[in-house]
Amino acid sequence: MVNVLLFPGQGAQKVGMGKDLAERFPAARETFAAIDAALGEPLTRLMWEGPEERLQLTEHAQPAILAHSAAVLAVVRERLGPVAAAAGHSLGEYSAYLAAGLLSAVAAAKLVRRRGELMREAGERRPGSMSAVLGLATDQVELACRSSSTENELAVPANLNTADQTVISGDPPAVERAGAACKAAGAKRVLPLKVSGAFHSPLMAPAAAGLRAVLAGAELADPEFPVVANATAEPVRSAGDARRLLAEQLTAPVRWVECAQQLAALAPGARFVELGPGNVLSGLVRRIVPGAQCISLGTAAEIEGVLA
Repeated sequence: MVNVLLFPGQGAQKVGMGKDLAERFPAARETFAAIDAALGEPLTRLMWEGPEERLQLTEHAQPAILAHSAAVLAVVRERLGPVAAAAGHSLGEYSAYLAAGLLSAVAAAKLVRRRGELMREAGERRPGSMSAVLGLATDQVELACRSSSTENELAVPANLNTADQTVISGDPPAVERAGAACKAAGAKRVLPLKVSGAFHSPLMAPAAAGLRAVLAGAELADPEFPVVANATAEPVRSAGDARRLLAEQLTAPVRWVECAQQLAALAPGARFVELGPGNVLSGLVRRIVPGAQCISLGTAAEIEGVLA
């Protein structure tokens, strides 16, 4: 069966993540050990033992999620069958490029650790907030953001997750105004998110500039199969395009609806396989692509059940 790979982003982290993989599979254990060595600290101890408050910090959560996805990939990649394409949600785009051979697990972990640091620093320089809007069409959320923004306070759609689930991002007063406008327009719920900055908004411009410099010095190969970019929802087939779009991604919205539709168009009838902690992306794809076959591989039990 032909597969399309999905990789989760920040928010999927939790204490204990990946520990059962290391206990059960030598390939996962080796992957975790290599990433620990590359980062110069026991990331896995934080993943498996906490404390939770430290794991939730952006600079730790991002490499932790990537390490989990990389460990799953190391276990299953030879047994899944052919892969037609991949995509990841925000941070998960790095995991997708890892799967496509653009860079190694060690190089990817170093990159996302630095990405997380840059995002935290940008959030400290200009504090921002994010809220999830549920039960309101994307175009109405966009209108609420425009009407709630001023010259000095900005709110923008940041994650276009489904037709009626959008995350907004920006300066806290504008995000609060936009959330109230969304409620007035009929949104079922507006949920503030625990984040350290206004991700995927213009407030991340300093982080994008820093990341662009880091990516310029990174050794990247052309991907072995197309990776659909968050920023454009178009398939990326060259290292140069990947380098450019990964930097643009920090200030651009995650176009997940279009990404899922693009994956379905690239590989009609393919099985969507989510690799890493949780099953959020599988749930989103089922809502976006009618009849999509989705499986989630994040725990040892899930892997053994599917690969048996």
